[in-house]
Parts: sequence; structure tokens; C-alpha cells
Amino acid sequence: MTILCVRFQLPPTREAALPELLGLLEEFTPVVEALPPDGALADLRGAERYFGRDAVELASVIRVRALALYGVDCVIGAGPGPMLARMALRDARPGLTRAVPGGEERDFLAGKPVAVLPGVGTATARTLCEYGLDTLGRVAAAPLSTLQRLVGAKAGRELHEKAQGVDRGRVVPNGVSRSLAADRPFDRDELDPDRHRRALLSAAGELGARLRAVDKVCRTLTLTVRYADRSATTRSRTLSEPTAHSAALTRTAYGLYEALGLQRARVRSVALRAESLTPAEHASHQLTFDPVDEKVRRIEEVADRARAKFGPRAVMPGSLAA
Repeated sequence: MTILCVRFQLPPTREAALPELLGLLEEFTPVVEALPPDGALADLRGAERYFGRDAVELASVIRVRALALYGVDCVIGAGPGPMLARMALRDARPGLTRAVPGGEERDFLAGKPVAVLPGVGTATARTLCEYGLDTLGRVAAAPLSTLQRLVGAKAGRELHEKAQGVDRGRVVPNGVSRSLAADRPFDRDELDPDRHRRALLSAAGELGARLRAVDKVCRTLTLTVRYADRSATTRSRTLSEPTAHSAALTRTAYGLYEALGLQRARVRSVALRAESLTPAEHASHQLTFDPVDEKVRRIEEVADRARAKFGPRAVMPGSLAA
């Protein structure tokens, strides 16, 4: 068990603490992959040798430090590879690490529904279940040729390997800056769609300002709506062109919200996440010859200069978005 999958139990208002918590993991290993908004993968092969402890013991130390230094608990899954660590995390509970020891991969997977395997979508799971392959144990026992006839040659081979516990994934170090988030909690459960939209306007304005401040654009925008019963709905949309333009982000956020078709929903908070960030210098902008759009962009430039000179509160985020 050399890989940990850690999910920090961060409240929506503390997502910005993730970089600090990643720094905590990096005290044990430099091979850390951020999984925004609240998780990470860590490869502890070197750490096990250096500290003379196995991954489960190191997971306990990480949990204690996260609580002591940041007041944040976490749930942790451990396994021989990233896929198994992620799946172990599903069975983990706060205060305990769910571990999949090497050699026990097939036993761990055998009784699980085929739909929980990473890479198996709804259509593939439905096809497999129609032929009685509804658990990973049955998929692992099925002939490779049968799986390849059902889902294709390459997909069938990958499915067969994964169901048998063969995990060829690896932890790819990255930065949490590959995404930015803006959360808007309500003082009380909110029913008014107009207030929902105003919160989205503010969040989109904040994201646009932060993206422009670091000279980045985003390709994908994700909306998360959290409800009074603690459930949540998440939807993503790929933008027609990478952007840091607050008005474009706002239009996309409104489109995502309206597509949910909420009827008298008691909403606790809304959050927007800008993902797939790339340098602004590599992005192209399609000229629209729309004088209103060009005017808004010029106003954004002025507002950004005001923020740079007088601080982030010089212009309220969202006040310039259309």
C-alpha cells in the first residue's frame, strides 16, 4: 500500500485552505496530485523507506497534523495504486484509514457493483449488467474475449485488468492552481431564484477578476448547488472559447443554473469553479464587433487596475458583469 487518496473535510467557505493542506502532504512526499476542491493523491513509496513506517501509519500522522495545525479532519484510502486508493476512500470513515493490502485486490473488488469502477460509464455498466456481469468479481472471471465483444478491444482489456486489481495508474504531481473556486453561502436556506442569480453574478465576477490577476483563462466552468438537506448537484460546461471575461462566465453560470430547472429549491450555497486553466497569452478571442461587449471589457481593465492599486475591495466582484 503505497498510495494514499485523501479527502479533507473542508466546509465550502474554506476551500482556499487546500494549498496549505497539500503542503502538509508534501512534507512527506513531493509526489502529490491535487484533486480539487478538497482532495489529493500522494505516492508514499519513498516516504515509507525514509520514515520506516508503512502508508497506514503515515496516514495516521497526516490526519493528526491536519487536525492539530488546521482543525481539519480527513478520510483516507490506501492501496497499491491510485485507482485502488480512490476506491478504498469510498469505504473510509473519519478517523480510520481504509486500506487495500497488496495481494488482496481481487477480494476487495469482487463484490462491488461494476458501475463504481473508474472509467465505467452508465452505458457500459448497463451493457455489462444485461449480460449478468453486474459485479467486478464476475467481470474479472469473464473471458477477455467476451468483454472485448461487449465493449470493444481496448476498453475490454482495460476493464478486465482493472476488475482483477491491476492498477497501472500513477500519481502525477500538479498544482491546485489548475482550478479556482468561488463559493457563495446564504445566511439561511434560500428559495428566491433572484438571490441565487445575484450570488452567481458575484461569484462569476470574483472568478473573472482572479483569473485576470494571474493572467489565466479557463476552459470549463462548474456549478455546484448545495441544498438544505446537505445534498448537492454539480454540472459542468465547456466554454466556446477559453476566457477570463466576467460577463462570459456569468452567462455560462446562468445557463448551468437554469438547466437545473429548480422549483422552490431550498438552496444553502452556490459555488462556481473555473477549471482547465491555461495562460491567457495562449488563448485567442473571437472578435464580435459588439460595442457593448467591448465596452464591458474596457471597464474590466480599468477595474482590474483599481484593484491592483487599491486592493481587492476597490471594486466589488460581479458588479461589472452583465
